[in-house]
Amino acid sequence: MSCKGEANTPFTNVFPVHCARSEQYTTNTPVESHPPPPLPRRIASLDLCSLQLSSSSSPAVGRSISSMASKLAEAAGGGGGEPSPADVYSSEMTPLQNHVAFFDRNKDGIIYPSETYEGLRAIGAGVALSAVGALFINGGLGPKTIPENAKARFKLPIYINNIHKGKHGSDSGVYDENGRLVHEKFEQIFKKHAHTRPDALTGQELKELLQANREPKDFKGWLGGFAEWKVLFYLCKDKDGFLHKDTVRAVYDGSLFVKMEQDRRSAKKK
Repeated sequence: MSCKGEANTPFTNVFPVHCARSEQYTTNTPVESHPPPPLPRRIASLDLCSLQLSSSSSPAVGRSISSMASKLAEAAGGGGGEPSPADVYSSEMTPLQNHVAFFDRNKDGIIYPSETYEGLRAIGAGVALSAVGALFINGGLGPKTIPENAKARFKLPIYINNIHKGKHGSDSGVYDENGRLVHEKFEQIFKKHAHTRPDALTGQELKELLQANREPKDFKGWLGGFAEWKVLFYLCKDKDGFLHKDTVRAVYDGSLFVKMEQDRRSAKKK
């Protein structure tokens, strides 16, 4: 099998094309055969001999060569590398991933403390709270989500695709082990602890919730739950001191922080 065109017309104006299955060129003049340089596995698997160059039309020749070049470039660019952390955005994300993705300001799939700080500032947290919060959040979640082969572990990056590994104990159980919402657990928060209003929590009722969620000797879990809920209550309670059910739901499904940032931007423009 060869990569020649029509038998009676030599390719005198086209550069020779080396065939992966033959040691011949498409010209009629014998030339010394050389083995092709090694190619990546995906490129080497391409059947270059399937390109049929037509000598009757130089545009057709050009199209065939362009097609070959495109296939080579595509194979070289997408072949066999390690998955990127940003790939998390190319498929359906869990509610827990959506919850933290707000803080991934450059959308590369990794959240560094500086991005957590920027995100907290964007939703109305002060400088001190944002700084402490960034160190606390990344310090607690980063080591749990970093892949084994990752570099720069000292920078405390949070990998969104592994955020389910960062779940702490003594929580409400609204997220399952894979980061999906458990709606029954969400409803139980208000059925059990919303005594003043069925659709909101007061500061005292929130304290009751945190105490009910505590697991014995799970001090890290106690601290994590306390910090999360207290910051949420501080930023999102209404003027009467109520944290509304819709607000809490929006926290869990990942939509609240985006809306808070948009509202703050709109307020600044007025």
